[in-house]
Amino acid sequence: MRTVLSCAAAAFAASLRATALLLCLLADSAPAPAQEQTPPRAAGDLRIMFYNLENFFSPFADTLNPQKEFSESSQRRWTWNRFTKKANDIFKVIVAAGGDAPPDLIGVCEIENRFVLNRIIYETPLAKFPYGVVHHDSPDGRGIDVGLMYNRETFELVESKFFEVALPSGRTTREILLAKGVVNELDTLHVMVCHLPSKYGGAAASEGGRMAAADVLRRIAGGILAASPHASLVIMGDFNDTPDSRCIGEGLGASSNLAGHAPDSLYNLALPLHRAGAGSIKFQGRWELIDLFFVSGNLLNKDSPIYSLPASYRIFSPPFLLEPDEAYTGSKPRRTYNGFRYAGGVSDHLPTLIDVKKGF
Repeated sequence: MRTVLSCAAAAFAASLRATALLLCLLADSAPAPAQEQTPPRAAGDLRIMFYNLENFFSPFADTLNPQKEFSESSQRRWTWNRFTKKANDIFKVIVAAGGDAPPDLIGVCEIENRFVLNRIIYETPLAKFPYGVVHHDSPDGRGIDVGLMYNRETFELVESKFFEVALPSGRTTREILLAKGVVNELDTLHVMVCHLPSKYGGAAASEGGRMAAADVLRRIAGGILAASPHASLVIMGDFNDTPDSRCIGEGLGASSNLAGHAPDSLYNLALPLHRAGAGSIKFQGRWELIDLFFVSGNLLNKDSPIYSLPASYRIFSPPFLLEPDEAYTGSKPRRTYNGFRYAGGVSDHLPTLIDVKKGF
């Protein structure tokens, strides 16, 4: 009898351990917080979106870059039909993320050139909206850039600049975009878009590149805030690092204390969602949050002409951007390519958003 009971107890214990392991796996691979519908905006509010478009190249061969990864003649067979489908799918994501109207500012990265951005704003139904483009061909070795699409009626562009990033390795990388404009005739907003170097070669070995880029960001922001301590500033981008990384804390110098509103400081809006286990990409079964937003202290001040609530930072993850994660569990972003196999999705990243509200 004791033997039977011992066996039963052992089996029960094993079952508990298996259940605990399964729950652990499910927790690690739980989907990012669903945001199937976006909240409506009040009159005068500005919605800002950032989206890594995962290798959004034109399908044309490049005589200056015969090793171009994505073209009709490349191994990936990036055809005109696939390119057009992706442009239309990006339009659908933009409209869905906007809610009652498309976002006013859309920062993007992993784009090849101005042509692909023009395709989105002029050759999809987005053409009915008055979007302009800020873009510059960067020296990046893979031929990918950052860009900004903006609604000319709600964001009056005053000027734009691009800043190169010198990496310790000597490699070339994406530039940092800075745009200055007036929001709904209320106040000036400085907007920065970036795409920091990846962890290719290992997180530790590549950290110097991200630290170098973060230092450029910090110096640009510092110059703006030194000249005008109460300036409203937004930094958005793919940082290839999480909100609690050294790159953010030491490199960019962003504060995690969202209760503090020092006007000449930067604040890390993504940390609460990161601590809750949310993510904008999925790597080896775990969600990671690397598509981030930072704001100046003045933008957290409700007494300013324009302001942003920290809780407005969110991940847009409707079901149509996800697919089952067959290698692990749960779901993951449905990307355009898995290796050399065409998967037909939009991106391996999910978009992130914030709202800038009208203060008075």
